[in-house]
Amino acid sequence: MEAKVKKSKKKSWKEKLEFSAEGYPKVVDIPDNWAKTMGHGKMIILTPKIIDEYIKTIPKGKLITINLIREKFAIEYNVETTCPLTTGIFTWIAAGAAEEDRTAGKKQITPYWRVLKEGGKLNPKFPFGVDHQAKLLAAEGFEIVPGKTTANWKVNNYKDYLMKI
Repeated sequence: MEAKVKKSKKKSWKEKLEFSAEGYPKVVDIPDNWAKTMGHGKMIILTPKIIDEYIKTIPKGKLITINLIREKFAIEYNVETTCPLTTGIFTWIAAGAAEEDRTAGKKQITPYWRVLKEGGKLNPKFPFGVDHQAKLLAAEGFEIVPGKTTANWKVNNYKDYLMKI
């Protein structure tokens, strides 16, 4: 007799974006194993929706880095830092949800492609990889500088276009 395994339906990016848990955003102590590089103190853990809403405020012609997003929320919540792990994951979720919106025919989507990694680098974890992010940025007039690998592609003179936090 075979056991039946119940398969759970994989959540869509939009469902992940709408995640909300009681008590979030949440201020926590910086974990001891992170304190060596980040220092001791408090950090904020946000939600995917908060990250998505902030990315929506980045106007055409402007860019931001993940670390600037983290800095903005650390200041807003009066803590030493914003969780780097969840900020990256939540940005990735916002990007996936935006592409689901595009597939559904929505014209105005979250402009996740305007979010860069440090050094102005494109994000290979975004939907369809750096080629797609490069195409979207180039369509807005940004010059993309290819690197030896796609992990090193970046926006030329990106600092000139950074949004003020």
